[in-house]
Amino acid sequence: MARIEKRVRELAGEPEMREAIEIVLDRAEDGEIQWVDVREDLTSGQWGRLIERGVLADGETGFALADREAIEAGLEAPEESAAGGSDVEIPDSEDTSWSIYDKAAGVVTLLFFVGYSYGPVRNVVGSSIDMALGPLQELLPLYAVIIVIATVTGLYSTLLRANLMDMDRMAAYQERMKDIQERRKEAKERGDDAAMEAIQEEQMEAMGDQLGMFKEQFRPMVWIMVFTIPAFLWMYWGIGFRGAEGVWTDLAPVVVPIWGEVAWTDTLFIMPTWIIWYFLCSMAFTQIIQKGLNISMSPSTS
Repeated sequence: MARIEKRVRELAGEPEMREAIEIVLDRAEDGEIQWVDVREDLTSGQWGRLIERGVLADGETGFALADREAIEAGLEAPEESAAGGSDVEIPDSEDTSWSIYDKAAGVVTLLFFVGYSYGPVRNVVGSSIDMALGPLQELLPLYAVIIVIATVTGLYSTLLRANLMDMDRMAAYQERMKDIQERRKEAKERGDDAAMEAIQEEQMEAMGDQLGMFKEQFRPMVWIMVFTIPAFLWMYWGIGFRGAEGVWTDLAPVVVPIWGEVAWTDTLFIMPTWIIWYFLCSMAFTQIIQKGLNISMSPSTS
Protein backbone atom coordinates (compact mmCIF):
# COMPACT_ATOMS: atom_id res chain seq x y z
CA MET A 1 0.00 0.00 0.00
CA ALA A 2 1.29 3.44 -0.89
CA ARG A 3 2.59 5.43 2.05
CA ILE A 4 0.26 8.38 1.36
CA GLU A 5 -2.77 6.12 1.08
CA LYS A 6 -1.96 4.50 4.42
CA ARG A 7 -1.55 7.85 6.13
CA VAL A 8 -4.82 9.15 4.70
CA ARG A 9 -6.58 5.98 5.83
CA GLU A 10 -5.26 6.51 9.36
CA LEU A 11 -6.28 10.18 9.41
CA ALA A 12 -9.70 9.34 7.98
CA GLY A 13 -10.36 7.28 11.09
CA GLU A 14 -11.03 10.63 12.79
CA PRO A 15 -14.28 12.21 11.48
CA GLU A 16 -12.97 15.79 11.64
CA MET A 17 -9.81 14.85 9.70
CA ARG A 18 -11.81 12.92 7.08
CA GLU A 19 -13.89 16.02 6.52
CA ALA A 20 -10.75 18.16 6.31
CA ILE A 21 -9.23 15.88 3.67
CA GLU A 22 -12.43 15.92 1.64
CA ILE A 23 -12.51 19.73 1.75
CA VAL A 24 -8.89 19.96 0.62
CA LEU A 25 -9.54 17.52 -2.24
CA ASP A 26 -12.57 19.52 -3.34
CA ARG A 27 -10.82 22.91 -3.23
CA ALA A 28 -7.55 21.81 -4.87
CA GLU A 29 -8.99 21.66 -8.37
CA ASP A 30 -5.71 22.46 -10.12
CA GLY A 31 -3.67 20.29 -7.74
CA GLU A 32 -2.61 23.18 -5.46
CA ILE A 33 -4.24 24.88 -2.51
CA GLN A 34 -3.44 27.68 -0.07
CA TRP A 35 -4.42 28.24 3.55
CA VAL A 36 -6.56 31.19 2.52
CA ASP A 37 -8.72 28.82 0.45
CA VAL A 38 -9.77 26.70 3.44
CA ARG A 39 -9.24 28.78 6.56
CA GLU A 40 -12.99 29.30 6.96
CA ASP A 41 -13.61 25.54 7.13
CA LEU A 42 -10.40 24.05 8.61
CA THR A 43 -8.63 24.75 11.86
CA SER A 44 -4.93 25.54 11.83
CA GLY A 45 -4.36 22.25 13.67
CA GLN A 46 -6.04 20.23 10.90
CA TRP A 47 -4.10 22.12 8.23
CA GLY A 48 -0.85 21.51 10.10
CA ARG A 49 -1.52 17.78 10.45
CA LEU A 50 -2.15 17.42 6.73
CA ILE A 51 1.22 19.04 6.05
CA GLU A 52 3.01 17.08 8.79
CA ARG A 53 1.65 13.74 7.54
CA GLY A 54 2.70 14.48 3.98
CA VAL A 55 -0.80 14.70 2.51
CA LEU A 56 0.11 18.21 1.40
CA ALA A 57 3.56 18.94 -0.03
CA ASP A 58 5.31 22.13 -1.10
CA GLY A 59 3.97 23.47 -4.38
CA GLU A 60 4.84 26.35 -6.69
CA THR A 61 2.41 28.90 -5.22
CA GLY A 62 1.23 27.14 -2.06
CA PHE A 63 0.76 23.50 -1.17
CA ALA A 64 0.10 20.65 -3.58
CA LEU A 65 -1.66 17.35 -3.09
CA ALA A 66 1.04 14.73 -2.57
CA ASP A 67 -0.88 12.13 -4.60
CA ARG A 68 -4.56 12.69 -5.44
CA GLU A 69 -5.22 9.07 -6.40
CA ALA A 70 -3.63 7.74 -3.22
CA ILE A 71 -5.57 10.25 -1.11
CA GLU A 72 -8.86 9.26 -2.72
CA ALA A 73 -8.03 5.57 -2.29
CA GLY A 74 -7.28 6.19 1.38
CA LEU A 75 -10.67 7.81 1.88
CA GLU A 76 -12.45 4.95 0.14
CA ALA A 77 -10.64 2.26 2.17
CA PRO A 78 -12.14 1.02 5.46
CA GLU A 79 -11.57 3.51 8.26
CA GLU A 80 -8.65 2.73 10.55
CA SER A 81 -7.65 4.45 13.73
CA ALA A 82 -4.07 5.32 14.58
CA ALA A 83 -3.98 2.21 16.79
CA GLY A 84 -5.13 -0.07 14.00
CA GLY A 85 -1.77 -1.75 13.59
CA SER A 86 1.02 -1.47 11.09
CA ASP A 87 0.46 -2.80 7.59
CA VAL A 88 4.18 -3.01 6.83
CA GLU A 89 4.78 -6.58 5.75
CA ILE A 90 7.77 -8.35 7.29
CA PRO A 91 9.05 -11.43 5.42
CA ASP A 92 8.66 -14.77 7.17
CA SER A 93 11.05 -14.95 10.13
CA GLU A 94 11.98 -18.50 9.14
CA ASP A 95 13.88 -17.01 6.21
CA THR A 96 16.29 -15.42 8.70
CA SER A 97 17.30 -18.73 10.27
CA TRP A 98 20.92 -19.68 9.82
CA SER A 99 21.82 -22.63 7.63
CA ILE A 100 24.11 -25.40 8.84
CA TYR A 101 26.93 -23.71 6.94
CA ASP A 102 26.33 -20.42 8.76
CA LYS A 103 26.44 -22.23 12.10
CA ALA A 104 29.62 -24.07 11.11
CA ALA A 105 31.21 -20.75 10.16
CA GLY A 106 30.24 -19.40 13.59
CA VAL A 107 31.94 -22.33 15.34
CA VAL A 108 35.09 -21.90 13.24
CA THR A 109 35.11 -18.18 14.06
CA LEU A 110 34.98 -18.93 17.79
CA LEU A 111 37.90 -21.34 17.42
CA PHE A 112 39.90 -18.69 15.59
CA PHE A 113 39.15 -16.20 18.36
CA VAL A 114 40.93 -18.52 20.79
CA GLY A 115 44.10 -17.90 18.81
CA TYR A 116 44.28 -14.30 20.01
CA SER A 117 45.09 -15.45 23.53
CA TYR A 118 46.22 -19.08 23.09
CA GLY A 119 49.68 -19.41 21.52
CA PRO A 120 49.46 -22.94 20.04
CA VAL A 121 46.33 -22.08 18.03
CA ARG A 122 47.87 -18.80 16.87
CA ASN A 123 51.08 -20.55 15.82
CA VAL A 124 49.21 -23.25 13.88
CA VAL A 125 47.03 -20.73 12.06
CA GLY A 126 49.90 -18.31 11.47
CA SER A 127 52.29 -20.91 10.04
CA SER A 128 49.50 -22.34 7.86
CA ILE A 129 48.56 -18.96 6.40
CA ASP A 130 52.24 -18.16 5.93
CA MET A 131 52.46 -20.83 3.24
CA ALA A 132 50.11 -18.68 1.13
CA LEU A 133 51.03 -15.15 2.23
CA GLY A 134 54.69 -15.68 3.10
CA PRO A 135 55.95 -14.92 -0.42
CA LEU A 136 53.99 -11.64 -0.35
CA GLN A 137 55.65 -10.61 2.90
CA GLU A 138 59.09 -11.39 1.50
CA LEU A 139 58.41 -9.37 -1.65
CA LEU A 140 56.83 -6.24 -0.15
CA PRO A 141 57.42 -4.06 2.93
CA LEU A 142 54.97 -4.57 5.77
CA TYR A 143 52.95 -1.39 5.10
CA ALA A 144 52.30 -2.60 1.52
CA VAL A 145 51.40 -6.09 2.74
CA ILE A 146 48.84 -4.58 5.09
CA ILE A 147 47.42 -2.48 2.23
CA VAL A 148 46.96 -5.63 0.12
CA ILE A 149 45.29 -7.50 2.99
CA ALA A 150 43.03 -4.52 3.80
CA THR A 151 41.98 -4.25 0.15
CA VAL A 152 41.19 -7.96 -0.14
CA THR A 153 39.27 -8.05 3.15
CA GLY A 154 37.38 -4.91 2.13
CA LEU A 155 36.39 -6.51 -1.18
CA TYR A 156 35.07 -9.79 0.17
CA SER A 157 33.41 -8.17 3.19
CA THR A 158 31.51 -5.85 0.83
CA LEU A 159 30.47 -8.72 -1.43
CA LEU A 160 29.47 -10.96 1.49
CA ARG A 161 27.33 -8.26 3.09
CA ALA A 162 25.71 -7.41 -0.25
CA ASN A 163 24.82 -11.06 -0.92
CA LEU A 164 23.99 -12.34 2.57
CA MET A 165 22.01 -9.38 3.92
CA ASP A 166 18.41 -8.97 2.74
CA MET A 167 18.15 -5.20 2.41
CA ASP A 168 14.40 -5.41 1.69
CA ARG A 169 13.82 -7.20 4.99
CA MET A 170 16.06 -4.73 6.83
CA ALA A 171 14.11 -1.85 5.30
CA ALA A 172 10.82 -3.51 6.32
CA TYR A 173 12.01 -3.80 9.92
CA GLN A 174 12.95 -0.13 10.03
CA GLU A 175 9.75 0.96 8.27
CA ARG A 176 7.55 -0.90 10.76
CA MET A 177 9.30 0.62 13.78
CA LYS A 178 9.08 4.09 12.23
CA ASP A 179 5.37 3.59 11.53
CA ILE A 180 4.72 2.54 15.14
CA GLN A 181 6.60 5.55 16.48
CA GLU A 182 4.62 7.93 14.26
CA ARG A 183 1.27 6.49 15.34
CA ARG A 184 2.36 6.55 18.97
CA LYS A 185 3.26 10.24 18.69
CA GLU A 186 -0.08 11.10 17.10
CA ALA A 187 -2.03 9.15 19.71
CA LYS A 188 -0.11 10.90 22.49
CA GLU A 189 -0.87 14.32 20.99
CA ARG A 190 -4.59 13.47 20.86
CA GLY A 191 -4.54 12.06 24.38
CA ASP A 192 -5.97 8.75 23.12
CA ASP A 193 -5.12 6.39 25.99
CA ALA A 194 -6.76 3.37 24.33
CA ALA A 195 -4.71 3.86 21.18
CA MET A 196 -1.55 4.36 23.25
CA GLU A 197 -2.12 1.07 25.04
CA ALA A 198 -2.75 -0.82 21.80
CA ILE A 199 0.32 0.70 20.14
CA GLN A 200 2.46 -0.15 23.16
CA GLU A 201 1.39 -3.78 22.92
CA GLU A 202 2.20 -3.78 19.22
CA GLN A 203 5.60 -2.25 20.00
CA MET A 204 6.35 -5.07 22.43
CA GLU A 205 5.39 -7.64 19.79
CA ALA A 206 7.65 -5.87 17.30
CA MET A 207 10.66 -6.48 19.52
CA GLY A 208 10.97 -9.77 17.66
CA ASP A 209 11.76 -7.69 14.58
CA GLN A 210 14.82 -6.34 16.37
CA LEU A 211 16.09 -9.90 16.83
CA GLY A 212 15.47 -10.58 13.14
CA MET A 213 17.39 -7.44 12.20
CA PHE A 214 20.28 -8.46 14.45
CA LYS A 215 20.42 -11.89 12.81
CA GLU A 216 20.45 -10.30 9.38
CA GLN A 217 23.33 -8.03 10.34
CA PHE A 218 25.41 -10.65 12.16
CA ARG A 219 25.18 -13.43 9.56
CA PRO A 220 27.62 -11.85 7.05
CA MET A 221 29.88 -10.79 9.93
CA VAL A 222 30.46 -14.43 10.81
CA TRP A 223 31.65 -15.22 7.30
CA ILE A 224 33.76 -12.05 7.18
CA MET A 225 35.52 -13.02 10.41
CA VAL A 226 36.15 -16.56 9.14
CA PHE A 227 38.43 -15.06 6.49
CA THR A 228 39.69 -12.00 8.35
CA ILE A 229 40.78 -13.50 11.67
CA PRO A 230 43.31 -15.91 10.09
CA ALA A 231 44.95 -12.95 8.32
CA PHE A 232 45.12 -11.10 11.65
CA LEU A 233 46.54 -14.15 13.43
CA TRP A 234 49.17 -14.44 10.70
CA MET A 235 50.22 -10.82 11.31
CA TYR A 236 50.18 -11.43 15.09
CA TRP A 237 52.39 -14.47 14.55
CA GLY A 238 54.80 -12.71 12.20
CA ILE A 239 55.10 -9.31 13.89
CA GLY A 240 55.37 -10.73 17.39
CA PHE A 241 52.49 -8.94 19.07
CA ARG A 242 51.33 -9.89 22.61
CA GLY A 243 53.67 -12.79 23.13
CA ALA A 244 53.52 -14.21 19.60
CA GLU A 245 56.66 -15.67 18.08
CA GLY A 246 57.61 -12.69 15.93
CA VAL A 247 59.30 -14.55 13.09
CA TRP A 248 59.73 -11.39 11.03
CA THR A 249 62.90 -10.04 12.57
CA ASP A 250 63.91 -7.58 9.87
CA LEU A 251 60.92 -5.21 10.01
CA ALA A 252 61.98 -1.62 9.40
CA PRO A 253 60.42 1.07 11.61
CA VAL A 254 57.89 3.46 10.13
CA VAL A 255 57.74 7.24 10.33
CA VAL A 256 54.44 8.55 11.72
CA PRO A 257 53.48 12.27 11.87
CA ILE A 258 53.87 13.73 15.38
CA TRP A 259 55.32 10.49 16.79
CA GLY A 260 58.23 10.27 14.37
CA GLU A 261 59.96 6.92 13.86
CA VAL A 262 58.14 4.09 15.64
CA ALA A 263 58.18 0.30 15.56
CA TRP A 264 55.17 -1.55 14.19
CA THR A 265 54.39 -2.91 17.66
CA ASP A 266 54.58 0.49 19.40
CA THR A 267 51.27 1.76 20.78
CA LEU A 268 49.71 4.84 19.22
CA PHE A 269 46.67 6.09 21.09
CA ILE A 270 45.40 2.73 22.42
CA MET A 271 46.43 0.33 19.62
CA PRO A 272 49.68 -0.80 18.02
CA THR A 273 50.84 0.94 14.86
CA TRP A 274 50.14 -1.98 12.51
CA ILE A 275 46.51 -2.33 13.62
CA ILE A 276 45.86 1.39 13.21
CA TRP A 277 47.39 1.25 9.72
CA TYR A 278 45.22 -1.75 8.83
CA PHE A 279 41.99 -0.08 9.98
CA LEU A 280 42.77 3.14 8.11
CA CYS A 281 43.50 1.22 4.91
CA SER A 282 40.49 -1.05 5.37
CA MET A 283 38.03 1.83 5.86
CA ALA A 284 39.43 3.76 2.90
CA PHE A 285 39.49 0.88 0.43
CA THR A 286 36.11 -0.46 1.56
CA GLN A 287 34.52 2.89 0.74
CA ILE A 288 36.26 2.97 -2.64
CA ILE A 289 35.09 -0.58 -3.42
CA GLN A 290 31.49 0.17 -2.43
CA LYS A 291 31.44 3.28 -4.60
CA GLY A 292 33.13 1.50 -7.48
CA LEU A 293 30.72 -1.44 -7.39
CA ASN A 294 27.74 0.84 -6.59
CA ILE A 295 26.85 -1.26 -3.54
CA SER A 296 24.89 0.36 -0.72
CA MET A 297 25.23 -1.03 2.80
CA SER A 298 22.21 0.87 4.10
CA PRO A 299 18.63 -0.37 3.63
CA SER A 300 16.34 2.00 1.75
CA THR A 301 12.89 2.70 3.21
CA SER A 302 11.74 4.83 0.31
